[in-house]
Amino acid sequence: MTNNNRGDISQFIDTYFLHFNAASLVDAAKAYNEQLENGSKMLVSLAGAMSTAEIGKIFSEIIRKDKVHIVSCTGANLEEDIMNLVAHSHYKRIPNYRDLTPQDERDLLVKGLNRVTDTCIPEDEAFRKLQRHIFKIWKDAEENGERFFPHEFMYKLLMSGILENTYEIDPRDSWMYAAAKKNLPMVVPGWEDSTMGNIFASYVLKGELKASTMKSGIEYMTFLADWYTINSGNGIGFFQIGGGIAGDFPICVVPMLYQDMEKEDTPFWNYFCQISDSTTSYGSYSGAVPNEKITWGKLDINTPKFMIESDATIVAPLVFAYLLNM
Repeated sequence: MTNNNRGDISQFIDTYFLHFNAASLVDAAKAYNEQLENGSKMLVSLAGAMSTAEIGKIFSEIIRKDKVHIVSCTGANLEEDIMNLVAHSHYKRIPNYRDLTPQDERDLLVKGLNRVTDTCIPEDEAFRKLQRHIFKIWKDAEENGERFFPHEFMYKLLMSGILENTYEIDPRDSWMYAAAKKNLPMVVPGWEDSTMGNIFASYVLKGELKASTMKSGIEYMTFLADWYTINSGNGIGFFQIGGGIAGDFPICVVPMLYQDMEKEDTPFWNYFCQISDSTTSYGSYSGAVPNEKITWGKLDINTPKFMIESDATIVAPLVFAYLLNM
């Protein structure tokens, strides 16, 4: 039966996504929506190259509509959304990336094109353009005796207006712009291995910045512990795109609180969904089934758990479209 209150995409999903991974997608999206309707908060983690895949086109609306309350992302996703915002026309798509020879790859390096699967990020127009502006923000903070998290510096960059005349896409398609406008809480574990993290480290090595100007991963964890404690009254769900540190870092806050801090009334995450195309294998966090997290004290026996084994660049936009009744 057609629900006329649903958009075309949502109706299509309801009609045809009936079994296997397709059914898992629907189940996970419906349960996500139920979490929100029950007053629960939701964390979304972004691993992989989701920003370069332009997830911001739809994730920005999820942020604007308050369907996510905190984000955990890699340093790459933090910066690459802003790079796309200011350098989109200089990106180069390589549909035949599977056929590239080592010499082809070297030629891209010489041209200043850093490849992420089928998309090349332009060195000068993206990385270096941001570097010129973010260094001043870092330096000004240090001279004022201030310290901030990596994402807070990026928020300052976006809200300063200094990039506005260089936007090459509608800023409404930037999830970082949407997050900055809302001052959305965020954790960025392992930020140091991103390009901007490498650039910051280079300034420290050259004696132009102090490492202490950037708040650390431990401080991110303590911030997250406080945030979780304050916001877990109606439960907090966990929607994980990919695996790796963007997912593993924040989900560990629960066992840390009740095991190491001995806060025995700390609730488990009350929803869990992971989109991953990693197969279950020995030692693979990305491929670990949700039940394994029960043994680590992250999820409870009755926590709704969903595993969508598919390409996140296909699945995540569909889940978000479903949540938005598109």
